[in-house]
Amino acid sequence: MPVAVYVLGLSVFALGTSEFMLSGLLPAIADDLDVTIPQAGLLISAFAIGMVVGAPLLAVATLRLPRRTTLIALISLFGLGQIAGALAPTYALLFASRIVSALACAGFWAVGAAVAVAMVPVGARARAMAVMIGGLSLANVLGVPAGAFLGEQLGWRSAFWAVAAATAVALAGLLALVPRIPLPEQRPTLGRELRIYRDRQVWLAVAVTALAAGGVFCAFSYLSPLLTEVAGLEASWVPWILGLFGVGALVGTTLGGRVADAHLFGVMLGGVTASTVFLVLLALLAPVGVAAVALSFLIGVSAFFTAPALNARMFNVAGAAPTLAGATTTAAFNLGNTGGPWLGGTVIDAGAGFAATAWAGAAMTVTALALAALALRLDRRTPARPTRVVSSSASAPAPTPSDGASAPAARPR
Repeated sequence: MPVAVYVLGLSVFALGTSEFMLSGLLPAIADDLDVTIPQAGLLISAFAIGMVVGAPLLAVATLRLPRRTTLIALISLFGLGQIAGALAPTYALLFASRIVSALACAGFWAVGAAVAVAMVPVGARARAMAVMIGGLSLANVLGVPAGAFLGEQLGWRSAFWAVAAATAVALAGLLALVPRIPLPEQRPTLGRELRIYRDRQVWLAVAVTALAAGGVFCAFSYLSPLLTEVAGLEASWVPWILGLFGVGALVGTTLGGRVADAHLFGVMLGGVTASTVFLVLLALLAPVGVAAVALSFLIGVSAFFTAPALNARMFNVAGAAPTLAGATTTAAFNLGNTGGPWLGGTVIDAGAGFAATAWAGAAMTVTALALAALALRLDRRTPARPTRVVSSSASAPAPTPSDGASAPAARPR
């Protein structure tokens, strides 16, 4: 695995910490800015909306720009967004800073994912994406609970300052270790890239990804108040439990990345099924503190076990346009991260309680499971799709046909 892929994964650590740390800061933000917890939860949706809109827009806008320069510019803009969030005096300005940060994060994910898969053979795509997602898992293990701890001890703004510092470290890593990544001889064109959206399998992949992610984050976004208000745990436990979710995410990413290339649909169907079961159990057993803690870990495992397969699936069905494939996957995950917290907040506002967010999440994952089964049925009737490499590292040349990069995309089950 090229070192540049690991640098991208480390950069994602800063991005992921900012994206998910609000789940442990909602009560503090709501109290400080005089809004309700569901309103504070919309800050999570704001970030996700920025990711949904920003991923395809920035992928198109930067299609012919140097990849390394684009990554450096986006991570710098993201860091400025964190500083703006730390200084925001009102809810509206904090909301705006989250959208700006999300746009930069979305562009980084889209370009970074395309670069990562371009530097490895087709049969290693899920492993390359697992490295990047591993940065997200590490964010859940270390970054999110650290943010919650800082929020508890020094105020929620300190968490934003910490992410800004982590972003500066990521920027230094990109400048020092990521080589210049040349554009392909045949430059990508917007018209050719947009053709992927004619394929119904692309839209099925979008729907499965959005619903699988949305179901988990419908409950996860309100995990902090669920643990304190329903399970009856002390607020000081929340950072540790969020860290436990992150440990589960790291375990899930590692396992999923190892087996998804060979058993893509098996990982998708098995992971989404497990998430559904765990969400139902969380809804039923939320008042039992031990069960809520254990299920937080297991949901982390199942959600991130599925993630490498969901990413690799999009690159398999849209491999002729890897930049937009990366952008579309990013947008799909964040459609879920937008809809999940929104649905969870709606359920809470309706008076159903924090535990009901797990029921709502399970309804989303059941739908994802049905669509994944439909995608598998259609996949068995469809010939394999050709793919092409559109960018490669200067220090890691694009793979030749002999190692599978320009051969027809693998169609693992």
